[in-house]
Amino acid sequence: MNHQEFDPPENLRDTIKCFWYDKKEFGEEQSLFEVVPDGFAEIIFHFGSGCSVVREGILQPLPSPFMMGILNKPAQFYTKNSLELVGVRCYPWTVFDLLELPADKQELRTFTHPISRLQGTLAELIREGKVEETVARLEAYSLELRSQISTDSMLFKAGMAMRQASGTLPVAQVAAAAHTTVRTLERRFRESSGHTVKDVSSLLRFEQARNYLWLHPNTNLAGLAHELGYSDQSHLSREFKRYSGTTPAVFAKNADKLAMNDLLATFVNS
Repeated sequence: MNHQEFDPPENLRDTIKCFWYDKKEFGEEQSLFEVVPDGFAEIIFHFGSGCSVVREGILQPLPSPFMMGILNKPAQFYTKNSLELVGVRCYPWTVFDLLELPADKQELRTFTHPISRLQGTLAELIREGKVEETVARLEAYSLELRSQISTDSMLFKAGMAMRQASGTLPVAQVAAAAHTTVRTLERRFRESSGHTVKDVSSLLRFEQARNYLWLHPNTNLAGLAHELGYSDQSHLSREFKRYSGTTPAVFAKNADKLAMNDLLATFVNS
């Protein structure tokens, strides 16, 4: 796997966490890979053999780009041969405003937007191996989008407080950090992301646990649960299984295998 991340310019840092590129080789047969939930939304372009998902029992190709919103369970994709991905990792409370789309809770969303016109240009740059130029073109377009919208500083403050605390802050403390009331925060959060503060906080805490176990699979689970504000190890295990489909102990045991066999590293923050 060839994974690269690119920090956004200053003018985009209140909206976009990073841009990223990945390339992975599969066999000639359709192969399954999973993406585990985290606290971000992704705008994803794909090249090569492309990505497909199973809907109503039928394997259906995804358009490029598509949006991967907040996940409540691992998302399963199918591909073969060579797959290249270029993504925009957004905060969930900014991605809909950036694209000027109505917020919803769809985990995988196809959408109509002028950003799709970049597909041909980006595909040509990818074919030429010009990854940095590809990201630069996507960055320039994102700057154009950002210049046309106003972001909500209250949501930015709330979101940063949530991320800095790894999702462990009660809603009242998140509202205090954003200098607003719980009622106003909850309303604006739903309008911007389609989710509640608690929805996103739970994912941020899971994300922290998942990333730590992926990097440190031998960690003590009881200690990790305490550090991340879970009531006990059983609470950590229940929440972890809810989002990943497996227990933290099994995930940690298979961390090396996961790193080699799927695209989890794409969505684990460095």
